[in-house]
Amino acid sequence: MVVLIFFATIAWLIGNVTANFAALDKTFGFKFLWQLPANYDINQVLIDYNSQYSHLRAALVGLINTFLVAVVGIVLATILGFTVGTLRLSNNWLVARLAYVYIETIRNVPVLLHILLWHGIIINTLPHPRRALNVGDATFLSNRGLYVPCPLFEDGFGWVAIAFAAALIGAILYHRRAHRIQMETGHQVHSVLIGLAIVIGVTLLAFLAAGSPIGFELPALRGFNFQGGINLLPEFVALTWALSIYTSAFIAENVRGGILAVNKGQTEAAQSLGLRPGKVLSLVVLPQALRVIIPPLTSQYLNLTKNSSLAIAIGYMDLVATLGGITLMQTGREIESMMLVMLVYLLISLLISSFMNWYNNRVRLVER
Repeated sequence: MVVLIFFATIAWLIGNVTANFAALDKTFGFKFLWQLPANYDINQVLIDYNSQYSHLRAALVGLINTFLVAVVGIVLATILGFTVGTLRLSNNWLVARLAYVYIETIRNVPVLLHILLWHGIIINTLPHPRRALNVGDATFLSNRGLYVPCPLFEDGFGWVAIAFAAALIGAILYHRRAHRIQMETGHQVHSVLIGLAIVIGVTLLAFLAAGSPIGFELPALRGFNFQGGINLLPEFVALTWALSIYTSAFIAENVRGGILAVNKGQTEAAQSLGLRPGKVLSLVVLPQALRVIIPPLTSQYLNLTKNSSLAIAIGYMDLVATLGGITLMQTGREIESMMLVMLVYLLISLLISSFMNWYNNRVRLVER
């Protein structure tokens, strides 16, 4: 019965949309994406773009901006979350309470307020470009954003990339072989360190043999602002940092719960062997806790990605602001635009879920 009601509702919605399209003398289609110029600028572009490019190109720029926020945010949130979650269980009372206050304060404030707060802090408290915070005369942070060196790839870089890929494949194969030997004989081989040495060594040799085909364009102050390098706008910095901080509080609780789920006997057994607390955590506790941590961790990654759609609140031009915002208003293609936005977020979510499910299967406990 429920299924019949669902499909009947879908059929009614389709019929209603069709009737409204006919009344407005409109047709359903996606030709506007490549037939019409966008006629608007985007404040942060990582690929070639100007206002005369198509709406499809503008949507691609917005998608890249969304993907950049999601990737950087997930990495930062994971690092912060695991760190704070571990400190939450510290034997030091002050450290544990500070971690508790951090978690409870951050996760009980709406994420939109975090975004607005950090955007205001960056815009109003960071120095202007002439007094920008300087890191090694290569990276600068001001109220105009974050400026970092831009890599310049020269002739011969392709061979370096091929050497890196080949070394990485070789390191993975070596790690699998070492793991199989350990499972069969119990003999432990430091395959991670050896694999890392292989990747770094082969890549470095290829880099030197090709004549160092990578340069960097450093940002430099010219006039009232920096020129050159890569400029990450304050909107990007504020959005990424706010989402990372907010999500890290939830990840920290997941990590704490995962660690507590491991039987205390495991910790006591490791300590009886003379392992230091850091080794006990990294070699014994965390590998077993991952089976509990990863499923809710996947949900937090998905939440961070979807929360990035709030970027429009501070003027960061992501997918929602481009395809679901300006393009929608200029073309009047509300249904088509929002369908595409929903489809893209669905595909990104499925991609993240698939990867995390694969990783979860890799780290699950398998008995001999």
